[in-house]
Amino acid sequence: MMDTAIEEAIAMKILVTGGAGFIGSHLVRLLLEQGHAVTVLDDLSTGAKAHIEGLPIGLWRADIREKAVTARIAAARFDAVVHLAAQTMVDASLRDPHFDAEENVIGLVNVLEGARLGGTRRVVFASTAAVYGDVSARDLPVREEQALAPLSFYGMTKVAGEQYLALYKKIFGLDYVVLRFANVYGERQGDRGEGGVISIFAKRVARGAGITIFGDGGQTRDFIYAGDIASGIACALRTKHACRAYNLGTQTELSLNELVRVLGKAAGKALAPAYAAPREGDIYRSALSNAAARRNLGWTPKVTLEEGLRRTYAYVKETAAQ
Repeated sequence: MMDTAIEEAIAMKILVTGGAGFIGSHLVRLLLEQGHAVTVLDDLSTGAKAHIEGLPIGLWRADIREKAVTARIAAARFDAVVHLAAQTMVDASLRDPHFDAEENVIGLVNVLEGARLGGTRRVVFASTAAVYGDVSARDLPVREEQALAPLSFYGMTKVAGEQYLALYKKIFGLDYVVLRFANVYGERQGDRGEGGVISIFAKRVARGAGITIFGDGGQTRDFIYAGDIASGIACALRTKHACRAYNLGTQTELSLNELVRVLGKAAGKALAPAYAAPREGDIYRSALSNAAARRNLGWTPKVTLEEGLRRTYAYVKETAAQ
């Protein structure tokens, strides 16, 4: 579906929920470089104030599950909202489906209501490759038209979020773009979320500890650098090809065994992982086609895995020494 483009030259007033988090802190820096006025809404439960310290932004410390968030967003009248705040752990969604739904569904509705009432022009929503579930090898890399069949409550709440956005457009006319992220990694990443394996491995390698792969190591993921995700979000804020979903990935499968090899190269040491039983709810193979994002958003990932892991490992070593 096509909709009105937001003019390229106009600086916008943008709210980034989860902006003190890992992906959010990369995005906030990029938006500031582009001349936008940025406000971050974050409860700092997984994000950190240090991630955005010293940046010329507004910071609201608030929980998206609280209904009061709606009125505050509405009163501020943002041009655009980027909704990153979420519960992002597959295993946590299985342990506590109630919290997962509160964070990812109720929290989203509170933000959408604020955007609607405040006259926001566009919402960009962070979704996930987990909405697809396990996909047969012949369908990789996955295109956006693939049937959605999540294997976890986390994936399911993201599907629900996408459907809320479609209905908000249909009923209220609120523009949106859904971005289905592959496995994101980079500086300032915690151990949670879908790309957290890189952060976990890098931290353990930096302190000389062993690493464990859950499964046989043949399982694949599409790892994408956080800076590339930030540029994809920035493109989504402007595109005239709105009101649909786009994959943001490298469309390349990488096994965890190969990831360990490349990380070892970045760290300058050979790594020998231990292996444990696979975890419930994890998909086995994943790679996302990015053809639609290249075509309609004018976006392409720039950072190679080798360069991204080098930056990530250097950051981990630097922060560990502080």
